[in-house]
Amino acid sequence: MRILLVGAGGVGSAFCAIAARRDFFETIVVADHDEARAGRAAEADPRFAGAQVDASSADAVAALCREHAITHVMNAVDPRFVMPIFEGAFAAGADYLDMAMSLSQRHPEAPYSKVGVKLGDEQFAQAGEWEAAGRLALCGIGVEPGLSDVFARYAADHLFSQIDELGVRDGANLVVRDDEGNEIFAPSFSIWTTIEECLNPPVVWEKSRRDVDGGWFTTPPFSEPEVFEFPEGIGPVECVNVEHEEVLLMPRWVDAQRVTFKYGLGEEFIGVLRTLNALGLDRTDPVRVPSTGGPVEISPRDVVAAVLPDPASVGPRMTGKTCAGLWVTGTGKDGQGNPTGPRSTYLFHVVDNDWAMKEYGHQCVVWQTAVNPVVALELLARGDWSGVGVLGPEAFDAVPFLDLLDDYGSPWGMRDDEV
Repeated sequence: MRILLVGAGGVGSAFCAIAARRDFFETIVVADHDEARAGRAAEADPRFAGAQVDASSADAVAALCREHAITHVMNAVDPRFVMPIFEGAFAAGADYLDMAMSLSQRHPEAPYSKVGVKLGDEQFAQAGEWEAAGRLALCGIGVEPGLSDVFARYAADHLFSQIDELGVRDGANLVVRDDEGNEIFAPSFSIWTTIEECLNPPVVWEKSRRDVDGGWFTTPPFSEPEVFEFPEGIGPVECVNVEHEEVLLMPRWVDAQRVTFKYGLGEEFIGVLRTLNALGLDRTDPVRVPSTGGPVEISPRDVVAAVLPDPASVGPRMTGKTCAGLWVTGTGKDGQGNPTGPRSTYLFHVVDNDWAMKEYGHQCVVWQTAVNPVVALELLARGDWSGVGVLGPEAFDAVPFLDLLDDYGSPWGMRDDEV
């Protein structure tokens, strides 16, 4: 297996640190628009090499794949670059993996009730071409989407005879402090991606609505708040609806009545996002700005990303834990598949920032995101997972994945709640 990793930021660098401890691949070419950054990430292992790439160019991605005889392209950059990397991998005859799918577009008349172009629609539109070519595009294989989708497959196969709701619930008690010990606003993940998913209309899926838009519909941002109790000392966190790929992936392979995604943002974070939106600072289209050297055009969202701390750099100043998981409700089943009565189960994965920093030198959120595609690539290399077309993690057997995740030293957990 010869891997092209596109993106040497926080998640890409953590990917390199994790993969360096495994032996399932021949080489990893780490490519970034900043060749020096790619080189620094590639220092993790002699099997790695750094390169420069324009991720917005499918031709550039394809050329790099051909130059290095790449078999698998791993996309670790912002979702705005999904399609050129996806298409570049296909053109070069390589398989493809990503952690976020192609971007959505709001419904032009009813954005807070009807779906427009959904997350992943552009990729699924090309599924037939990938299948005919015998190539695999494994989409949404980070932590969320990714591990939560694996949990959905596991719950359907081993825990439930009927699923009422697949509810992704993500929360943390992370705190970032400055040099004086004061708590500061410093997102632990890409602010570009966070703005995109949190300010877009959230998507919900219900089986009873399948005759209309396939069962998908939207709500206003930050809708349906609920307090969810997270495990391992994180405790209660208010979660709200957020647009996310799981809701677009799970119903395609797992039978359920309803699928939701809720994220524990917190009052301060929601306030910041609302302010950015009110000021137009969430916009991605360039605006003309006067400067001493003459007018320049720049995306307001790129400015916000530039002035905030790099998520890859906040690890030493961050404390706490992050939790990704899936809350499943419905009717349980025994070992023979017989219904056992009402069941409510939370499958989860918790990472402590102190552990991630000491063990890998990367903060917990980017580490938790990066470990899952490394696991998936190892399963593909071993032949435990295989397939063609455009597929989500739900299309594969969950047990080998969860077993291998334990082998990586980061076990998952399960909590049964009273019903």
